[in-house]
Amino acid sequence: MSPGNLFLMYHELELPRRPLCQSQPGYVRYIVSEANFRRQVRFLHESGLPVINVTQSFSSTAGGIVMTFDDGCETDLLTAAPILREAGFQGTFYITTGFIGSRGYLLPGQVRELNDMGFEIGCHSMTHPYLDDLNDSQLQLELGDAKAQLEDMTGRKVDHFSCPGGRSSPKVIDKARECGYVSVATSRVGRNPASERFALARVAVMRDLGLDDFRSLCQGQGLRQMQLREQARSLAKRFLGNSAYDRLRAMVLSQNRGPSPKN
Repeated sequence: MSPGNLFLMYHELELPRRPLCQSQPGYVRYIVSEANFRRQVRFLHESGLPVINVTQSFSSTAGGIVMTFDDGCETDLLTAAPILREAGFQGTFYITTGFIGSRGYLLPGQVRELNDMGFEIGCHSMTHPYLDDLNDSQLQLELGDAKAQLEDMTGRKVDHFSCPGGRSSPKVIDKARECGYVSVATSRVGRNPASERFALARVAVMRDLGLDDFRSLCQGQGLRQMQLREQARSLAKRFLGNSAYDRLRAMVLSQNRGPSPKN
């Protein structure tokens, strides 16, 4: 197993008979069911792998698993937090402040509750745009103003940021440093040495990932193949631009869409 911490990226967790926050195929493919999440956490607990948050990863050389959650869905508090707490695990929840109070997303009091439970709160922007498309004033809103809102909400400093869609750039990193963040997470695939801070790699846990594949992933198997696929996607994004790439992806996903998920 290669050295460094493996960051896992989760989004909303699916509960029986509970509608998802969004229904587009591009969103649903990132949704993990509560049952599968429980199985994954049980495997990690039985394996003895340390499961830590982003801050802890910077002082860890044990090759731990870093649990991260994007968007700020209500299932962060209702589902993920209790399961992690029962296992004695930590995690970092990146909140999109503009989503707070919308259907299916956390309320301000729930963000505080999640923080008071001992889980780390990070920022996932104000309105969830692709940051590499933005100018300076827009970046200030998405990184600086969103950070201030979360700090007012929790009464604690927010040190960590994750980029919507994983899109970053040197300009984004400079703004993050200026706003006082100490790390930036992307969708680059790989492990992170403890010294890595401003281009953190993360691996998305997808809806169709079986438990055997999850075990292999946590043991570092298959990362090279995933890196090659991510590099191909990154080239396509740069060539087409974010908007054209998303239109193409949406068209492909709609053509390949299977049965609708049961909520």
